[in-house]
Amino acid sequence: MFGKLAADALGLSDLGTIIKPKDFDKTDSDDYVMHEDGETIYFLIKSKTDEYCFTNQALIHLDGTSAISKKRMLRRFPYSTHKITEVALETAGTVDLDIEIKFSIGPHHYSIDVYKKHLEEVKDLYKALQKIAEIMHENEVALEYARQSLESAQNTLGRVAGIQADVANQFKEINQYTFTWLTESKEKYVVKDFGKVFEKFINN
Repeated sequence: MFGKLAADALGLSDLGTIIKPKDFDKTDSDDYVMHEDGETIYFLIKSKTDEYCFTNQALIHLDGTSAISKKRMLRRFPYSTHKITEVALETAGTVDLDIEIKFSIGPHHYSIDVYKKHLEEVKDLYKALQKIAEIMHENEVALEYARQSLESAQNTLGRVAGIQADVANQFKEINQYTFTWLTESKEKYVVKDFGKVFEKFINN
């Protein structure tokens, strides 16, 4: 805590600020948003070295090595392939300058320090990420149930298949049915766009 206070006094603090929607297009992250595919920014945290851009489709992280370096590392984490877990919010103590929003996205863990004056906005982000994590977990369970159901059906079909059956055609039909089932299950349970969740919880 005292290290953070000293760093802030020296102008070295890297606490994040919440960017308002009217200023989204002034950030570097906006250049990497796939507007052409309907991607939209819903929440953006900017510090001296980093930008954390939450869109309806992905987290875009522009990682700066230092406040004085122009080198940036761009990372993009689509929600469809990176599960959000371990969402937490650490509020500020009496003398603290910051709050922390914490979460994991896929194998990557983030703990983002934000000025405590932005607590209400960060609460909105916390609720949105918590809801997305809940939906992802429920869909993961449902998708596994769908796979188990398909496997059970295949085993049953295999046992009742007639000895004189046309094996080649039967294999083709089963293979096509399996592919269709898995494709439809993935489209149903793997969400690529969480715009409705952000619209429900983000009030900035």
